[in-house]
Amino acid sequence: MLRPGSTWGLTRMVATAINPAQRAMGTFYVWMAGLFVLIAFSGFAETYWLQLAGGTFVGSPLLHLHGLLFSAWTLFFLSQTWLAASGQMQHHRAWGVAGVSLATAMVFVGLATSIASMQKGVADGHAEAARAFAIVPLSAAVLFAVLVAWAVVTVKTPEVHKRLMMLATISILQAPIGRFFFLTVGGGGGPGSRPGLMPPAPVATTVGAGLVVAVLILAAVVYDWRKRGRPHPVYVIGGAAVVIIELIRVPLAETPQWQAIAKALGTFATYT
Repeated sequence: MLRPGSTWGLTRMVATAINPAQRAMGTFYVWMAGLFVLIAFSGFAETYWLQLAGGTFVGSPLLHLHGLLFSAWTLFFLSQTWLAASGQMQHHRAWGVAGVSLATAMVFVGLATSIASMQKGVADGHAEAARAFAIVPLSAAVLFAVLVAWAVVTVKTPEVHKRLMMLATISILQAPIGRFFFLTVGGGGGPGSRPGLMPPAPVATTVGAGLVVAVLILAAVVYDWRKRGRPHPVYVIGGAAVVIIELIRVPLAETPQWQAIAKALGTFATYT
């Protein structure tokens, strides 16, 4: 029984009630981050990592830098979720500064790689298809940049910040998930095989991977719903934006307007 005016007992009661929920939420983010690492590395295993080890990978140095940065992000996200879940917020914030630099590099390298890959397709005689498919990686880089920038702006609002970082990471998983589709139903596979060495695929072939991304977002929404009684607005608005962008690429890719934009972007780089 608390004495009148005493707050110590009340503080302990509140801490006991809140901390388990906070720990459970932190554990969920760590497990999700671990899943993201598994998806990223296994998705690119046959078309990159195993080829790299076997000396059969064919590609420019830019592709290696792209793979290094985007793979590093999933490990970074796992590390950050673990630091936050274990209460090491000082280290979490310190490493967050490095994360901003990593994300910035990812955006610029992602854009450069997308344009270079598009120009390769153009040089190979698949100009219209290459420019159409370029909408996928280019819009993904912009979407990732917006989500991370929004997360940085809201860093002092942890409930918003961590969900935006979750969405940003999920949004870049369409690429490794897409590799599973490439290997199973897309006719890919074998030494040195990867999508970039084949004629550009129709943008519609990315919808399957986009639906898997939507399932990952849905998992976060459902967890929020169970723990909070309602999904957080970040997941509702941000999650819907991710899914809509992944779907709207299909009709936009073939429009004259996008073809003109892609052609203009191609002037910033040439494939060699």
